[in-house]
Amino acid sequence: MSSLAFLATELQSLASETRRKHPEIREAAEKSLTILRANPEQNASHLAKDGPQSEELLKPIFMGCSTRNAKVVAISLGSLQRLIGIRAVPGSMIPAIVSIMGDSLSQGVDIQLKVLQTLLSLLTNYPDVHDELLGDALLLCFRLQDSRIAVVSSTAAATLRQLVMFVFDKVVDLEKPGLKGPELAPVPTQLPDGSTESLHPSVKDAFSVFEDLCLLANSEQPNFLKLQSLPKTFALELIESVLTNYHALFRKRAEFLLLLRHHLCPMLLKSMSERPLFPLTLRSTRVVFLLLKQFCRELVTEAEVFLMLLVKIISGEADGETSGARPGWMRVLAMEIMRGVCSDAELLRVIWDQYDAQPETSSKVFSSLVSALKRLATERPSLLGVGAQMSGIGVQSHSAESPHGGAAAYGLEVAGRVASVATATVSNVVGMSGPESGLSVGGSSMKLQCIDQLDKADSPIIPESYIYLLALQCLVSICEGFASFTFPIYSGIAVQRPRAAGDAVITAPPALDLSTLPDADATTHDLRVVGAMVDSGWPGLLSALSFYITTNLSDDLFADTLTAIQNLTNVAGVLGLRTPRDAFLTSLAKFAIPPGVVSSVDTYVEPSLPRTASVSDALGFTGLTSGPTQVPGLSERNMACLKSIISTAMYLAGSLGPTWFDILEVLQNADYVITLKGTRGSQSPSRRLSVVPSGGTPRPSRIVSSTGSPNPAASPSTSQPVVRHPLLTELDPETIQLTINRLYDGTKNLDDEAFKDFVGSLCKLSREMVGMQASKSIELRLSESMDEVMTPSLPSALSPSAGGLSPMIGTAKSSRRVSGMGASKSTRAGDYGIARLGDVALLNIHRLIYRSPEVAWTTVTTHLLDTLQDLDAPPPIRLQAAEVLDEILVVVPRNISSVGNSQGDIQGRVIEVLSQQVLLEGHISSLSVVIDIKKLGLETLHKILQSSGHSLVVGWEAIFDMLGSVCQPLAIKPSPLASPGTPTALNPKSRLPPLSLTTSVPKGAVILVRIAFQSLTLVCESLDSLTPEQLRLCIRTLGQFGRQQETNIALTAAESLLWGVSDSIQAKRKDVEKEPVYSSLWTFLLLELQGLCNDSRPEVRNGAIQTLFRTLQLYGATLSLETWDDVIWKVVLPLLDALSISVKESVAAAAAEMEPATPTPVTALSKNPWDESKALTLQSIGAVLSDFLVSKVMYLETFPKAWDAFVHHVTDSALHDVRSVSTASLRCLERGLKASSNAGMDLRPIVSAAWERTWVACDAMGDMVATELDEGSQRLLPFTQECLQAFVEVVALTYSLSGNGWELERIKRLLAILKAVITYSSSRDYRPDIDSLSPIQAAVLDAIEKIQLSVPGAPSALISDVAEYSTLAFLAAFDYEEPPLPGMAADRKRPTKRVTYIALAKQTMPRLLQLYLRFKNVKDIYEDGTIESVFSAFSIPMKLKYDAPAPSKFGSDPPLWKTATTNFLDIAKEAAKMIEVFRNETMSLEAQAQEEQFDLALLNSLEIDVVSRIGDSNVPDDLIVQLGKTLQIASRIHDLDLQREAASSNFSSPRSSIASHPETNGKAAKSKTHGRSESKDFKPAGKVNGHVDIPDGGTSTGKLLPRERFSYWCFDLLFLICSDVVKEHEVLRKRVAALVLPSLLSRCHSVLANYVADARLRGNLPFPRAQEEELIYVLQKMLELNLWHGSLWAALSAQPSKHASTQPDVEPTLRGAALVADAIASMPGYPPSVWVEDGQQGAAVLKDARQLARQALKEIGKEMGVEI
Repeated sequence: MSSLAFLATELQSLASETRRKHPEIREAAEKSLTILRANPEQNASHLAKDGPQSEELLKPIFMGCSTRNAKVVAISLGSLQRLIGIRAVPGSMIPAIVSIMGDSLSQGVDIQLKVLQTLLSLLTNYPDVHDELLGDALLLCFRLQDSRIAVVSSTAAATLRQLVMFVFDKVVDLEKPGLKGPELAPVPTQLPDGSTESLHPSVKDAFSVFEDLCLLANSEQPNFLKLQSLPKTFALELIESVLTNYHALFRKRAEFLLLLRHHLCPMLLKSMSERPLFPLTLRSTRVVFLLLKQFCRELVTEAEVFLMLLVKIISGEADGETSGARPGWMRVLAMEIMRGVCSDAELLRVIWDQYDAQPETSSKVFSSLVSALKRLATERPSLLGVGAQMSGIGVQSHSAESPHGGAAAYGLEVAGRVASVATATVSNVVGMSGPESGLSVGGSSMKLQCIDQLDKADSPIIPESYIYLLALQCLVSICEGFASFTFPIYSGIAVQRPRAAGDAVITAPPALDLSTLPDADATTHDLRVVGAMVDSGWPGLLSALSFYITTNLSDDLFADTLTAIQNLTNVAGVLGLRTPRDAFLTSLAKFAIPPGVVSSVDTYVEPSLPRTASVSDALGFTGLTSGPTQVPGLSERNMACLKSIISTAMYLAGSLGPTWFDILEVLQNADYVITLKGTRGSQSPSRRLSVVPSGGTPRPSRIVSSTGSPNPAASPSTSQPVVRHPLLTELDPETIQLTINRLYDGTKNLDDEAFKDFVGSLCKLSREMVGMQASKSIELRLSESMDEVMTPSLPSALSPSAGGLSPMIGTAKSSRRVSGMGASKSTRAGDYGIARLGDVALLNIHRLIYRSPEVAWTTVTTHLLDTLQDLDAPPPIRLQAAEVLDEILVVVPRNISSVGNSQGDIQGRVIEVLSQQVLLEGHISSLSVVIDIKKLGLETLHKILQSSGHSLVVGWEAIFDMLGSVCQPLAIKPSPLASPGTPTALNPKSRLPPLSLTTSVPKGAVILVRIAFQSLTLVCESLDSLTPEQLRLCIRTLGQFGRQQETNIALTAAESLLWGVSDSIQAKRKDVEKEPVYSSLWTFLLLELQGLCNDSRPEVRNGAIQTLFRTLQLYGATLSLETWDDVIWKVVLPLLDALSISVKESVAAAAAEMEPATPTPVTALSKNPWDESKALTLQSIGAVLSDFLVSKVMYLETFPKAWDAFVHHVTDSALHDVRSVSTASLRCLERGLKASSNAGMDLRPIVSAAWERTWVACDAMGDMVATELDEGSQRLLPFTQECLQAFVEVVALTYSLSGNGWELERIKRLLAILKAVITYSSSRDYRPDIDSLSPIQAAVLDAIEKIQLSVPGAPSALISDVAEYSTLAFLAAFDYEEPPLPGMAADRKRPTKRVTYIALAKQTMPRLLQLYLRFKNVKDIYEDGTIESVFSAFSIPMKLKYDAPAPSKFGSDPPLWKTATTNFLDIAKEAAKMIEVFRNETMSLEAQAQEEQFDLALLNSLEIDVVSRIGDSNVPDDLIVQLGKTLQIASRIHDLDLQREAASSNFSSPRSSIASHPETNGKAAKSKTHGRSESKDFKPAGKVNGHVDIPDGGTSTGKLLPRERFSYWCFDLLFLICSDVVKEHEVLRKRVAALVLPSLLSRCHSVLANYVADARLRGNLPFPRAQEEELIYVLQKMLELNLWHGSLWAALSAQPSKHASTQPDVEPTLRGAALVADAIASMPGYPPSVWVEDGQQGAAVLKDARQLARQALKEIGKEMGVEI
């Protein structure tokens, strides 16, 4: 049915109703029906046009409304409503319609409601109604709204609200494109600020309506509405509706904002500041909330005022304008508004940005709000109660750790960290919680919040705790707002955005760096605002939330509070706010692991089994017992907090930095509490530790459910399933442990910097815990030592050093910084941090390998090393650290990639760390732990070598250091650790005996050697990869193992492994370029073997000797000469030195043990193992010489010195060693001599020198043999026959090689040696020599056979010795006693035996005949007594005849006298034929005269040609002095001068008398031009009793030297050179005289002094002619001698050449030796005299020595100015 049809029906009804009483109305209605029926198809727009039809249609309606008939008016209004609905009313009729409706208001309720309906339809269908017409229409609604009829009033209010909304809708439509109505002229409008602006009529209408509403609400007269007043509550409701729906329009239009600023805000401020009325305040508060929420940016100042007003209301501060405090419902309203504000995160950011962030504003709105919420939350703690679960279970409420106990302790401790405001309030909680106290949504909230109860005239009943619930919700909303804004942005920036193309998504990103974000971006600004808000408000938020969480909250509120703390922590962490983040994490840590729980777990003791009532129960003391009766543990809410902190740590893993320490500490303590005091805490699911719990079944998990805690909230029906908050699910210990493990697994996703912080924190935690346990162990040791209970605090001197672990030592009641865990009474089995550090390292093994060491490697390894090195740490923890470290070190090499250049660096780091473990120093109190740690390290090294030894490219040096360290005594602090030096020539005093011989080996130390030796064996299997230096270290290490006490290891190292190294080196020597290096290395190996050759154990020593020389023999042919030189001088000869010294030391030690008080000569006391080793060495050297002497050794430049040293060793050994060694040394020399016989011609000079040196040694040894025989003493060990035989063979071989050029004297010496050997009588191992020759006799005879007798005199010497040999059987036979057999008693003697020489006599007698027949033509054998000695030898047995010894013992040889007789007759018969006298030929007299003439010519030439010119300054002084000495020597007459040369040279020099002269004192003795050393002819003579010291004399006549006249000629020339005779070349002659004069004076002194000395002894015995003549000659020449002036002074000065011509003003003094003449002049007896030829007269003159001496004294007196 169409609208017109409905209209027609209404008109029909109107006509029917008025046909009786109002016919005119009926007619008008029918007429209208006629119009409608006449053209039913006409539309409403046609009817709406002004015209006759429009008036006809409206006429019945107006007429019906004019009646007072309610029914007619209702039908008329209905018809009007139909017309308005189809827009069939012309616009010109609207005022009339409004007027007619105004007239109808006086009708009944139905009419009034109909008017409201019609009016609403009119204004909504005709939007062009403006200005006064609109005001009139609205006035109708306001009038009806003021009706006392509720339905009318409420309907009018609703209609009015719709009309007002419609007014503003028209303004909104103006803003929409395409919806604009007809263009209307703007209307000038005066604005609240006094300005005028032209506004669209619709805008003008909305402006006027809202302005009037604000004026009416403020009890002012409206400008647009013709109202006198309007209820303020209704006005505020209309304002609220407008602002709620059109806040966007208000923000766009400045005129509307002016209304808000100038009318609404002052009205609201006034309303809230006046006496509070609930309806008015309620509505004002709602409008204020709208203004804050929608217009905070536009109304900056107004919003600040409102916000601060609300904060003051919340804080409970009284307003000065109101009387008394505000009612509680007003605080609730403010809190509800603030809850809305806090729920709007953007609004909060705007508030901060506009107020708190502006330095010019004094109002810090957000900060004030947070402070107000914090104060409100802590106002009435008794109302909220105490959360029983937060302090854990099994913990006393008043724990010693907290002065307030329980949850109050938490509130106090946390608030104390961030703000001290809550301290006083929170401390009052204890004991105030009632059974119904608490906070829950069901028990504390209102069904309808207070601000929504608009129908209430008075405030509703509000629960006491409702306001605190609102405060909690505000706090939670603030935190949620921060999180909801920050987290998505963080995920978009840091998480979801890869680092670079192709990189993986970051799952553990770092915190946002806001400085790197674009400044122009609004998001960046908002992030900074959030950061500033958190940074400013976190103390209050933390304090309030921390308080709430400790109160008696329901599960939901607890979960919300915990979520809020978690969100705020995450936001702070995401934005990089470390301080608030750490504070919240600290608070969470307190809640997760209460300190009281930790301390209670430490002190908890398992209760004993139930028994009958004890004495304490009987006495009533049960209640006085201390300690919790329940097992201490964590509650469900503690576990929830723990879960929260784990989630937070996982979310912020990339940005926690050092804060990881706090988190890890919480995890450690949780593990400690949950898993039986940490006995399983050190064990992770992925690995086990060697330290296990001591036993016993595990306790139940210390977790309690929240069902047992008091909860005031209405609990749901048990029949309905309860959906719990996610934070309160999965809180069982197993799940928590899995969550913790996931956190550690997440370290794989950390970047390097974050991982570095994580590892550093884990190490720091471990250090502190280990330090605490170390301090506890120190306390225990101190208490045990002092036998009394010590104070809980330790002296500072006992704290560990700062360089190692730094335990936190304090009082027993002191707690850790976060957890409160102190040092427990018992040492823990392991350290949580160390165990987890191992897990993390293995999870991030590739990071440890391929990242910089500073990221994690250095931190992890350094901590583990510090721990295992800490002397104060408990042994289990040190071992745990070693195990964890070793597990890491084993895994790392297996995961190293061979690609790239990092392989060597990584391997080097592994080996370096492992070496620090293995090279650990110990302490006397912890040696067993150190040994265990070293053992673990060595086992790790073995595993590394097994798996990765073939790929090691670095670290071999450290490996060998580790292996070698076990061979040294354990380093015990503070003793310094001695480092082994490079092997050099072996010094026996630095010999390293086995470990067992030098120090006491701790238990377990031997196992270290075994483990290390296994690794060393592995190394020796892959020697090809080692460099020369590494091979050198390997050799040194093998040498160290060769000195270990375990013989098997030492033998294996010395024989097998070193032999393998030798093979490897020789294989590498094939490379020509590397040959020198490996040759040096091979020499080093020999040096190490040489060191083992001096080991104290015979088996090791002999094995090393065999290996050494086997190696030389095998590879000697490939060695260079340089290598051979090193072998000789650094290996072989030093080895002989060392062994020789060791032999002597061992013998001396044995002798001292047997007879310590008696000096023991070098004698064989017992069988000495060192002798065997030295003998083996000599035998081996002999083999080497046999193989390589000619081919290698002789070509060395140092061979002569080497051979000399070798022969010296042989000589020393032959003389001083036991005879088995002596024999070996001689055999060694023999082999060397035999090898030298193969030398080529190019080596003949060298070989000859070697043979010569050998003969010198043989000569020396022969002397010792002969000396022993002659003296009969036993200074040396007696030579054995075997030794002597070897010696004879060496001598014979030496002669056979070099005897061709021997002189007679040497041959005689050879024969003397052989004779001494064959007659040696001190041996004790003689062989029978009756029927056959003994070996030594045969050897001597063989040696005699080899003597070359072509040398003159040799046959005589040989025949004489053989003749003597034949007499030994008759003259030298002797008895000897054999040495005792092994085991024979010392006092028991064996029977004596006899050395007979019978076989020797039987051999030598026929040989004498043979020799004579061979040399019978040599005349010397007749002249030198050889034949006499032969005959004398034969005469002895011939005289003895039958008394001679038996010729044989078992045979039938002829008697010795017959053999002698037969051979004597044969020799005598031949000798008779050969005897004749030989004349000795001498030189003739003529020849002698010619020789003298030649000598005289020589001296004349010397005098004329040389002496006159040799004084030139270019001739050195030494040459002239040598001339004088030569003449001095040539002038000797007899050999007395030679015999008394020492005495004759003792001549006093007068130089001391001139030492003080100013010109000569202190000056050098050498001339600047010609240096000359001071003559040795003059030595200061001592004086006895004032006389010259005369040498000792003698009575020997001496022997005249040949050519006596030549001697006097030389004497004459010597006097001539010193005399002032020839004036030619005076200067030169003076110089020569000054230099030669000392020789002359020395010669004269010798003659005079010798004569005086001899005269004392000879008495009247006449002197030889030559001596008397010489004395007279000297005295005569001295009298005649005329020296050059000053020459004597110059000759005795320091510089004769300088003072020869000019002397200082000093009187020259005669030489003191001239005073000898005084002795001659005063000599008693007849003086010597001689006839000499007078030089002037030619007659013979008798010269008397006494007379000449007196004349000499007179001359001396003249010189001295004394006349005699």
